[in-house]
This record gives sequence, C-alpha cells and structure tokens, in this order.
Amino acid sequence: MHAAAPIAPAERLRAAGLRVTATRLAVYAALGTHPHASADDVFDGIRAALPGTSLQSVYNALGDFVAAGLARRIEPAGRPGMFELRVEDNHHHVVCTVCGRVDDVDCVVGEAPCLHVPDAGGYDIRQAEVTFWGVCPACRAEGRDGLR
Repeated sequence: MHAAAPIAPAERLRAAGLRVTATRLAVYAALGTHPHASADDVFDGIRAALPGTSLQSVYNALGDFVAAGLARRIEPAGRPGMFELRVEDNHHHVVCTVCGRVDDVDCVVGEAPCLHVPDAGGYDIRQAEVTFWGVCPACRAEGRDGLR
C-alpha cells in the first residue's frame, strides 16, 4: 500500500472554494515554511518574489485561508496575530518570553478539545486554546532566562 501523495497548494485552495492566485500561493508557501508567522512576516517573506503584492493582499489571503479552514489564527497575549497551516488537530502553543519563538504543543489531555470543562453553561465545547509561556531551549542555552 502506498501513502497518499501530498495535495498541492493550488488543489487545496480550489478544494476550499478559493481562486488560485500568485499571492495566495506565495502566502500558503510562506506559512508552510514559517508557521506562526504574522502577516508582516509573511509579507516580508514574499514581497521580493512578488513586488506588486501589498500587505493588504496578504491580510486578505490570510483571512480567506482562516475562513476556509486552511489556516488557523493564534493570538498570544501581547503579540500580533500569527497564522499556521496546522488545522487538522486541536493543539496548543508555547511562547518564549525572551525571544518570542512560538512552537506547537500537542494536546495536553486526550483528544480535542483536550481539556474538560466541568460546567460549560450549555455550550458544546469543540476546541480549547491554551498558550504556555516559558524560555525556549536556545535562550536557555545562551543564558538568557528573562529574569534580569
């Protein structure tokens, strides 16, 4: 048995009901290479290859991706919104309080929503978003613990 071939970005966009454009393909590729990127980060990463692209076009593409379920927006406190393509599961994030690095953390407890709410007030809980804060291995290795 062979593993299924990865789905090309253009096919993912079409399957989500989105028109395939150079900007959307570039934004999708940028998120694939740099998860947890802000819109500004994505724009900085693609503007050399697409000099006619505007920051607004990047915001529009990211918004379209989130609305279509292709991307997830996360907003750790005190940070700009960031985007990632990992949408197939309910996972959490850890943010370095020194350098700002963001990494994924698999579900803490079981399957989605990964946490159990004793009384959800009638809500049907489907997802939980948790952000852990700490010092990343690189900052710790450099002796940058953020306590000074």
